[in-house]
Amino acid sequence: MKIFLLIILFMLIAHCPSAFAALPPLIPMEDFFKNAESAAFSISPDGTKLAFVRPWERRMNVYVRDIKTGNEKRITSATERDIDGFFWKGNEKIIFVQDSGGDENFHIYITDLQGSTPKDLTPFEKVKAGVIDDLEEDPVHMLIGMNQRDPEVFDVYRCDINTGELTLIAENPGSITGWMTDHDGKLRAALETDGVNMSVLYRTNESEDFRILKTTNFKEFFDPIMFAYDNKMMYLASNIGRDKTALYTFDPEENKILDLVFEHDEVDVGSMLHSKKKKKITAVTYTTDRRHYKFFDKDREELQKDIDRFFPNCEAVISDTDDDERRLIIRTYSDRTRGAYYLYDRKDNSISKLAELSPWLKEEHMASMKAIEYKSRDDLTIHGYITLPSGVESKDLPLVVIPHGGPSARDYWGFDSVAQFLANRGLAVLSVNFRGSTGYGKAFWQAGFKQWGKKMQDDVTDGVLWAVEQGIADRKKLAIFGGSYGGYAALAGATFTPDLYACAVSYVGPSNIFTLLETIPPYWKPMIEMEYESVGDPVKDKELLEEISPVFHAENIKIPLFIAQGANDPRVNKAESDQIVEAVRKAGKEVIYMVKDNEGHGFQNEENRFDFYRQMEEFFRKYLGSR
Repeated sequence: MKIFLLIILFMLIAHCPSAFAALPPLIPMEDFFKNAESAAFSISPDGTKLAFVRPWERRMNVYVRDIKTGNEKRITSATERDIDGFFWKGNEKIIFVQDSGGDENFHIYITDLQGSTPKDLTPFEKVKAGVIDDLEEDPVHMLIGMNQRDPEVFDVYRCDINTGELTLIAENPGSITGWMTDHDGKLRAALETDGVNMSVLYRTNESEDFRILKTTNFKEFFDPIMFAYDNKMMYLASNIGRDKTALYTFDPEENKILDLVFEHDEVDVGSMLHSKKKKKITAVTYTTDRRHYKFFDKDREELQKDIDRFFPNCEAVISDTDDDERRLIIRTYSDRTRGAYYLYDRKDNSISKLAELSPWLKEEHMASMKAIEYKSRDDLTIHGYITLPSGVESKDLPLVVIPHGGPSARDYWGFDSVAQFLANRGLAVLSVNFRGSTGYGKAFWQAGFKQWGKKMQDDVTDGVLWAVEQGIADRKKLAIFGGSYGGYAALAGATFTPDLYACAVSYVGPSNIFTLLETIPPYWKPMIEMEYESVGDPVKDKELLEEISPVFHAENIKIPLFIAQGANDPRVNKAESDQIVEAVRKAGKEVIYMVKDNEGHGFQNEENRFDFYRQMEEFFRKYLGSR
């Protein structure tokens, strides 16, 4: 009898090994969402020092490490808000940016390596600033964009980093949405809009006026990426006369496209890699299920092969180099690890680990993310990813679908803290690149125009039903959760497919498209006509916007809701969440409402993330029966 039972057991293992895999331990929620141990490593131009961020007083602050001695020093002392980003200015200065309470009015600061009191280079109230060109060859200046004169547009200033003096060098006429310099730091190109058309402006030198090279409707791209190293030719991405965006060389003086550099028949071109030392383009990337490269430089191709041999089981990318391109910062990651940073010395062919981002998360306890595709109800191919919990059979699982934000964006393969957290709780997680997502060509992107709550939502619904049909998901234990546009999709799911989901979570998601469009940040207003074309015009499409705004249909909501909002959100105003909460409660339905007074479009402070995901864990445990 025992032998017979053992034979049956072995047969079951052979046919369903996942059902007998080790169940991972229940990992504390905080481990998924606490600040990285260290992150964002950057090397000084001379290759002797490293800068990076690390938690101090629960906020991410900048540290500097001497590579030879290993000595470290913290040089910022942020306690209210993380440092949002930084870079080297020469070998002895660090530039960093920070906003206040999530308002996205970023200020630009400079500090030395001794951690002296940082100097605010843009000390203006309710003004947003950003770096246009750090002017690597100029030790004293950089170019910044700032909307001090007019909150709707950004002028260009030359900033003296020693004195803080700002000199206006280009006043925005009210229509320019982006500026571009050549490799000498000269302001040579700009993007202009009349609301729905985009024009590329160009000048041979800074003493000339800008002239229009090309005007296209915003639905077609003609986007300069950078000047070639001769400062004459340009590289540009375009989908004019084609579906997938490709990379070209372009002669601005002759106003003529020259050569096709790269195209892919399935997806748009991605990022462009270049070498300042060699003064050439070395590769481009593109993403199908995962990132891929097309190399134009043999040495760069061999370098990537060498790096991949060091890290055969994960993705490895070069995130920074010194000026000599001898010392490289390597960033690794996979679907099951947030990864680590390494310092690679090409001369010595040596590599050393700098830090793991989350060493407390063990790869063997994480779940794998797999690429999937399915057909929508109108026969479009929809791509996405599914993360299945480890140690249990992938059958009849509770499932959470997470539509991405944007919506002009896409999901990628890689480590997803939310997906891993939910998978550890026994939930399947589905990510869907619904129509309107970018990266899959012009037609797929435009197929999402004026389809909020309609075909875009159908694609999400069809993905959930696909998971049910595959036997992966339990039809009675489905949930939808998302942030920004994904938060809207969660509300739309609860409103327009009220019998599909058991519960929904909206995170900084809009509920009323009319008020959303009325309260956008002032510097988005030059592009508001594009929003009217892609989302809907409040006057011409009044009936459509009423139909797709969840706040007007709150009586349809049958399921429990959890809504989270930052009080200072400049993109999705707090009133968006207030309205839907009031409407749902007025209809006598259950809703949990979390507001954080010191946050904006998403929760950056660690303690607020903990509060949000702790509440969400309890919410899903109650309504999905999660682990």
